[in-house]
Amino acid sequence: MTTNDSHIQSEPILPRIYPLIDTHTHFDAPVFDNDRDLLTRKAYEQGVRHLVLVGYLYQHFERMYATEQSIKQTLQSSITDNDAQDKSAPNVHIALGLHPFYIERHNEDDLKNVAKKVAEQRPLAIGEIGLDTFTATMKEPDIFAKQERFFKAQLDIAVAHQLPVMLHIRKAHAEVLAILKAHEYDAHKLGGIAHSFSGGVQEAKAFVKLGFKLGVTGQITNPNAKKLRLAIQGAVEEYGLTCLVIETDCPDMTPIMCQKRDSTQGNTQDSRSSMHSQSTGDEYDDVPIHDRNEPANLPWVLSTLSELLDVAPAVLAEQLWHNSCTALQTTWTYSK
Repeated sequence: MTTNDSHIQSEPILPRIYPLIDTHTHFDAPVFDNDRDLLTRKAYEQGVRHLVLVGYLYQHFERMYATEQSIKQTLQSSITDNDAQDKSAPNVHIALGLHPFYIERHNEDDLKNVAKKVAEQRPLAIGEIGLDTFTATMKEPDIFAKQERFFKAQLDIAVAHQLPVMLHIRKAHAEVLAILKAHEYDAHKLGGIAHSFSGGVQEAKAFVKLGFKLGVTGQITNPNAKKLRLAIQGAVEEYGLTCLVIETDCPDMTPIMCQKRDSTQGNTQDSRSSMHSQSTGDEYDDVPIHDRNEPANLPWVLSTLSELLDVAPAVLAEQLWHNSCTALQTTWTYSK
């Protein structure tokens, strides 16, 4: 950290701790390399019992598996009979997929290799996959056609291996819905998450109707995210609390109360940060260390949702846990 401590906002006080599942992270990113072990323990202390490392480029898959093993080995080697605290860490899981925003960096061999790796190592889920038309380039017919082809091919892999999918959708909700309705993939049977949901009320309801859970990030903590808040409220009003899961999407989507001011720039992190704003180099090179999101910030998403939906945090936390298990087709035990 290069900024002076006097220019950094003090750490917020977290609410009461509840068991949580961080359904979507990029905790394998290099921005965490220097203190991942510390942040892993911190996440557990804040209630995170499971976290998912989610793929986006084939070249980083091995990094994800190395991170998973490193966390396990570091924690195992530090366990002593006299230090029970060292025994506490979230369980780490992996999802494999080719992200649509990086479609120009994917090739046919990547797609074949994803299928091969899924068959050999059976990840928790396929993701993140979908469609993205955030930039003019992404809307070009040939680029968009390639996105659709890779999306459908990865849905095929999910069906073949009976795995849930994690959807990335940005400015392409109608197109994704059309593909899902025509495809064999059935989220009612296989689960699935509309990761970092950003659509409107009707789109939220449409994805839930198809069987997907809506992934809610730290963006919900921003009072100005009115469209998102209305969408979440509308979906819950029609389908109940069973339609939601929570995630950090770290190092992106830092909850507003956890963002720290950089005195050299005079502003805080944008709510749609680094990963989805660039397509070259290491995808997280420009995440400022002081504004980096982390799994330990997940309770703030719970706390904000609790207030927004007027549901007791204890009730919501347990429901979100069961929702996550349904979405990911797992049977993890909820332990208060």
